[in-house]
Amino acid sequence: MSRCILVQIRCKPGTAYQVATEISDREIHSSLYSTSGEYDLFMSMYIPDEEDIGKYVNDKLLNIEGIERTLTTMTFNAF
Repeated sequence: MSRCILVQIRCKPGTAYQVATEISDREIHSSLYSTSGEYDLFMSMYIPDEEDIGKYVNDKLLNIEGIERTLTTMTFNAF
């Protein structure tokens, strides 16, 4: 099984499309959207149950050049 998390991503100015392309190339997301407001991108990703969420996000996402900040929301139940 896996757990769904939602990640909002703030990019350094002018890098949102580069960041989105890198995320797509890594195939770590379920969905990825550009957004307005405080964050530039919004993605959902599924983390295998046996993985540590913080380490997984750090290893798979946060090493992408251009990411300035993220906000991760864990989900619990799908209705």
